Amino acid sequence: MLANADLHIHSPYSMAVSRFMQPEHLVSACVTKGIHVLGTGDALHPTWRETWGPFLENEAGIVIVPTSEVEDECRVHHLIIAEDFSQFKELQGLLEGTCKSFLTSGRPHVYLSGEKIAHYVHEVGAMIGPAHAFTPWTSMYAYFDRVTDCYGGEPIDFLELGLSADNSYGAAIADLDAIPFLTNSDAHSPQPDKIGREFNRLRLAHLTVKDVLIGVRKGAIELNAGFFPEEGKYNRTACTRCFTQYSLEEAIRNAWRCPEDNGIIKKGVSDRARELSSVGTYRQRPPYLHIIPLGQIIQTMEGTSSSRTKKCTSLYERFISTFGNEIEVLINAPVADIHAIHAKTANAIEALRSGHVTLHPGGGGKYGTFSLG
Repeated sequence: MLANADLHIHSPYSMAVSRFMQPEHLVSACVTKGIHVLGTGDALHPTWRETWGPFLENEAGIVIVPTSEVEDECRVHHLIIAEDFSQFKELQGLLEGTCKSFLTSGRPHVYLSGEKIAHYVHEVGAMIGPAHAFTPWTSMYAYFDRVTDCYGGEPIDFLELGLSADNSYGAAIADLDAIPFLTNSDAHSPQPDKIGREFNRLRLAHLTVKDVLIGVRKGAIELNAGFFPEEGKYNRTACTRCFTQYSLEEAIRNAWRCPEDNGIIKKGVSDRARELSSVGTYRQRPPYLHIIPLGQIIQTMEGTSSSRTKKCTSLYERFISTFGNEIEVLINAPVADIHAIHAKTANAIEALRSGHVTLHPGGGGKYGTFSLG
């Protein structure tokens, strides 16, 4: 069977996260979006683990997978996936004394190397890989050129691409040949333009937590889905203050300082991936489906300032009540049937499916934009 999985989100115990990121809202959001498997996020936080207890079995049938993100001593972020919350409790015990923030932060800062953290994760039988691996802040490739530079002799079980990359960005990096790629939302809000904005479609024997982990470990990924990389806020090399974009050569010539306002120029994901790639090599990866959240499409077509205006929300709800969930609308629903509800959205989705999208890349911390048609 096929299942859509979003394995990286956050709880209200992490910084800048909506207070509505609660299990009941998250389960409901998965139904609306078309997500079958949801990572809990922040499973190293004991209160958050307890909060999920009544929702591990839910009427919607959403499979709940214990997951967490940690920051190591080099500021690299790692995604951890386990079969049971007891493994995170055991991991917390192993990490005691290396972290001051288990009770105060959903994404704790652990004063250990990536190799040592991965060792402890594997000791409890869980899985680990770099989170948003190409992002120029707090990622593996922000600080290291090779997996072994970060993880030493410990293997990684997967690599999360992040919003500014698709799987083509890692397909020519020899270091990653045997590593499955994941695409997750890293959502801080249960709104439908956040949850499942990136997801993985897994082929599973059964819809269980154990089978999800087996599927990830074996790379049973039918497709990755998510943003066009250009929509990510770190795709292009750009100034972090005024967001002026530069070629890699220009950035080097300017000593990574913006000549316009002396702001820091941050290397973009597209340039970083190109640096790491081997010329003439390319490993075949599962298809990558570029999608744009339905709410953003409706907002763009209506020319409103937000996807949460009364008109946009009403249209969104009509689509969900008609087709069942957002992913169905974006991928499978006949354009003629979408047209019967809202012609401009139907035209936009037809353009999206056929690749007629004009992208205005983001960089330096500013999201990219798009136009359809």
